[in-house]
Formats: sequence, C-alpha cells, structure tokens
Amino acid sequence: MRLILRHLYQGMTPVPITNVSPVRRYLSWENEQRCRELLAASKSRHKQQDASAAVLVSLCSVAGEPALLYTLRSSTLTGVHKGEVSFPGGKCDDSDRDIVATALRETREELGLHLGEDCVWGIMQSLPDRTKKFVVPVLANLGPLEQLILKPNPQEVEAVFTLSISHLLKEQNQGYTHFCKNGVYSYTMPVFPRGPHRVWGLTAIITELTLELLAPGKYQRRTNVLGRR
Repeated sequence: MRLILRHLYQGMTPVPITNVSPVRRYLSWENEQRCRELLAASKSRHKQQDASAAVLVSLCSVAGEPALLYTLRSSTLTGVHKGEVSFPGGKCDDSDRDIVATALRETREELGLHLGEDCVWGIMQSLPDRTKKFVVPVLANLGPLEQLILKPNPQEVEAVFTLSISHLLKEQNQGYTHFCKNGVYSYTMPVFPRGPHRVWGLTAIITELTLELLAPGKYQRRTNVLGRR
C-alpha cells in the first residue's frame, strides 16, 4: 500500500489587531462556535433526506496550519467510487445510532482513528451522489495531525493526504467544469486540481461548502450545482 501524508501551504500574514493569523483563526474556538451555531440552525431549517451514507469532513492542523484531510480510495474496491479522492466515510449500518455514528465508525475502519463525538462541529446539508443516493457530510476537527496515529486499511485506502485551507482558498488552485445538455448550459462543478491528487465530484462540492463556512468572504462560490441551495 502507498501511504502519502503531504501538506501544501503558503506563508501566513500577521494581523495587527491580534496575534492569531487569519489562517490559524479558521480553527479557533471562536470560529468553531460560530460554525457550530450555523450548522445547528441549518439543520433545523433543512429537512435531512434519508441518508445512505456519511463522510467525515476532517479538519486538522499540520505544523499549526488548518487543513483538510482526504483519502484516495483503493483502486481494488468495487463500485463507481474506487480510486477517487474522498473524505473518510461510507454506507450507513443498521447498528449505527445516527449519521454521526456512521461517519465516526467509517473513519475508524478506514484510518484506525478512534474519535469521540466531541470533535464533531455539526452536520452539513445532505447531497446526492452520482447514483442519486444522499450523503451527509459531518464536519469534525481531528486536531494536530502530528498527534494522530493513522493506520489506513489497505483494502479501502490507497493514500492519505492533506491540503491546507490557505492552499484551497487561492484562486490559482481552484477550477470549474461546465456541463451542457443538448448544447445548452446546465450546471458548473468545482474542482481543486493542484495537489497530490485532484479533488473533484461530490468531494469538491463538500470542500467548497466547507470553505464557505470556515472562511466567509474569503471564498466566493462560482458554481451552480444542481440540487444545491
């Protein structure tokens, strides 16, 4: 199995008012509370679709800098998602108490991480995958990557890597794919092409939503994805 733990980041700019850089502030206590409140309010407004699966949108820090942790699914898996970049996650099981339990269980099975619910910030809007099944993103902070012991399951995970929030927020690291139907514009999907592996599809949509939540005003959505508000 090939295990990759790479991190792309840029220099941080100090802020005159505080000693905390704007980049590091994304995982601050204040920003966590703001995100928790927004996710709780969003959950109460939007009816969650019957979920078939959940993913753990895994915030972490690398050398003190906020990042997102991704996995590359094994190419030996069956199904349409093999060999794709993803967040840890998978199908709901009858033994799961709720959607959060699904995301935490799948992360434990894929990466060997035993996480408690206290690391979870909230539940994001459910989204349909290409098979029209609904996937629920569960946002969580894993903490410093240096303090985690990852034990990827080689049957499910081919590689693990991170992309810093500062990297993802730079326009040169963002891309978009326009789709047409019968010669008429239909919708636009985000893609993050720069890094160890290209982030696209549902994982790119969830990444985009996460950036909007973490860094309001810093990330501007330029996509029009069907079925998303």
